[in-house]
Amino acid sequence: MPPPFIHITQVTAENFDTFLTLIADLAEYEHLPPPNKEAQTRLRRDYQSSPPRYYAYIATINGKPVGYITYYFIYSTFLALPTLFLEDIFVQEDYRKLGLGQSLFDFVKQQAKTAGCGRIEFAVLKWNKLAQDFYGKNGAKCLDWYIYRIDKADF
Repeated sequence: MPPPFIHITQVTAENFDTFLTLIADLAEYEHLPPPNKEAQTRLRRDYQSSPPRYYAYIATINGKPVGYITYYFIYSTFLALPTLFLEDIFVQEDYRKLGLGQSLFDFVKQQAKTAGCGRIEFAVLKWNKLAQDFYGKNGAKCLDWYIYRIDKADF
């Protein structure tokens, strides 16, 4: 249960622009370009589709939006169970170390449990020691797998 001043609420049409601002904040933190206008349009469309292509929640501290989480479901043929894939978990720098990241991570673990998932998976940038330490503290193990990606321009 998050501390009383932390609230996690689902992204809605009314707060979607705030969600996009938080995504841009994460992009800045990761030294990546934020979603362009076309990508923002797709993000909105895919979130509002039925069923949604991903799930998104905004975290607030004392009513101020300062973080978010996105996830979607994939399937494990070995477990014959769904897997929750944590795409993004982000807390603005000034609000770290207040329990918000832990609240978001606990929230997503509950979502996985409710959905009957066999596991949660996510990727962490090699340079992000803060995230690696956080996930390790929460029982996550770094696997002996390489993540490969083929970008749209290459297929």
